[in-house]
Amino acid sequence: MKKIILPVLSIMFLSSCAELQQATKQLNEMQGQTQNGAIGQTQIANALKEALELGISKQVVNLTKTNGFYNNSLVKIPVPQELQKVEKALRAAGLGSLADEGIKAMNNAASVAVKEATPIFVDAIKDMTITDAKNILMGGNNAATQYLQKSTTKSLYGKFNPIIKSSFNKVGADKVWKEIITTYNTLPMVQKVNPDLTDYVTNEALDGVFTMIGKEEVDIRTNINSRSTNLLKSVFAMQDKK
Repeated sequence: MKKIILPVLSIMFLSSCAELQQATKQLNEMQGQTQNGAIGQTQIANALKEALELGISKQVVNLTKTNGFYNNSLVKIPVPQELQKVEKALRAAGLGSLADEGIKAMNNAASVAVKEATPIFVDAIKDMTITDAKNILMGGNNAATQYLQKSTTKSLYGKFNPIIKSSFNKVGADKVWKEIITTYNTLPMVQKVNPDLTDYVTNEALDGVFTMIGKEEVDIRTNINSRSTNLLKSVFAMQDKK
């Protein structure tokens, strides 16, 4: 009888051990999933912040260079709509070079402003939450850029506007446009104009910055070779599978 009982007990013991090991394994897997989920969320947030920072370091910084806006067809600031008649009249009067100088001065003012305001964008990126990041990752190709634009434009405008005004003085845009407006207003049979160029250039400069950040985001989302770090590769691989 003992010979029979011992093997049975052994089988029961081994079976219990197997069940215990299985239960332990499942518990560890559950804990691992929770831990990995938390780590994953943090990685997602960090990767999106990194993508936006790359947009600033690789794309926006180029706007701060000489003629950064002026030579970039994506963001070049044109004459505002209400001044298109001014530009047309000047060119018709043989003053095309003055109009060109005015356009270049606006764009150079934007370049100076972006250089001084870039840290503002960096600080804004740091405020992105994990919840924001989860939604953004599975969003459209420029979801992170849209988030940044929506959450910062108002405050950025308030800080950007005086910088634009100051940069107008630095590059001489204020003098050029004063001459342009004065010249135009002396032409016969024209309606005098007095536009707020600071406001216009501020909005155009902000749009240009977000355009270039968005360009880099789209590149990272759609071009695997543009994911320059392991973090970007691993996190955006999740987006590839959606």
